[in-house]
Amino acid sequence: MNRGEAARRIKEIALEEGFDRAGVARLGPAATAEAFHRWLADGRQAGMSYLDRQVEVRDDPRRLLAAARSILCVALQYAPRPEREACGPALGDFWPRVARYARGEDYHDFMRAALKQVAARVESEFPGVLTRVCVDTAPILEREWAARAGLGAVGKNTQLLHPEAGSWFLLGEVVLTLDLAADLPVSDLCASCTRCLEACPTGALTAPFELDSRRCISYWTIEHRGEIPVEMRGELAGWVFGCDICQEVCPWNSRALESRAEQFATPPQRVGLDLVALLECTDDELSSLFRGTPLLRPRPEGLRRNLRLAIEATGRNASGEPPLTA
Repeated sequence: MNRGEAARRIKEIALEEGFDRAGVARLGPAATAEAFHRWLADGRQAGMSYLDRQVEVRDDPRRLLAAARSILCVALQYAPRPEREACGPALGDFWPRVARYARGEDYHDFMRAALKQVAARVESEFPGVLTRVCVDTAPILEREWAARAGLGAVGKNTQLLHPEAGSWFLLGEVVLTLDLAADLPVSDLCASCTRCLEACPTGALTAPFELDSRRCISYWTIEHRGEIPVEMRGELAGWVFGCDICQEVCPWNSRALESRAEQFATPPQRVGLDLVALLECTDDELSSLFRGTPLLRPRPEGLRRNLRLAIEATGRNASGEPPLTA
């Protein structure tokens, strides 16, 4: 089997395991490494100190696996619609304030399991090949490698854009010691459009293709520990976990492919959640309710902090009543 045939077979395996798209890139030094170093030096990672670790691996993912030659990149759709659902009695006022990827199961778990299955099948069909599975937490600049593998082009909102899938998809990788034929990258999809920059309520998109986490709603509602600075509290736009605004306004998302993965659906027992009722839950109750989802990333105390600020953004107080006026 030649390099092209081997690449086609491995991508076929990925699709058989449930991924929506797959592509291959040849490994080498990361072209965006220098820009990433500048981003870190400017402090744009905010409190995410883990991004400062293992930078030499991010610079060249071949350091993840000895003799690595290629990387299989996969994409999994997670949301079918760009419009933000209106709050209502059926949905409740909680879920429209949660980023779409987090409304079901934790993608780290089921994507990692599927990628391990891909890796096992590759090792079985290609004896002697070594693999390393990566899902989000591995120290690689995954958007660059996914772009090189033809899964999309980086947009001005720093998300990866695909002409048929928009940006509603998550990425995963399998690093391989197999020498494979690479796919062609996707050309720029943004052109002169600046809707995402104009829509960002906090100015986190400081320039095309540049994000400052210190202004990002997703950072403050997910990664930050402790109280949110007073100057940022009024700018969270009512979000409880993450933010989808820059994706909602992207024209490519108006016709994005629907998700086929049932794991992203909100289960019936969690539909109709109310902000005030959730704020009254204990740590144990929140942990039990959201076990197996991404929503525990900020820990129960962080989630409660976000709930309180979201309630204030609606003009209510913690009892659910409008605030008293003088």
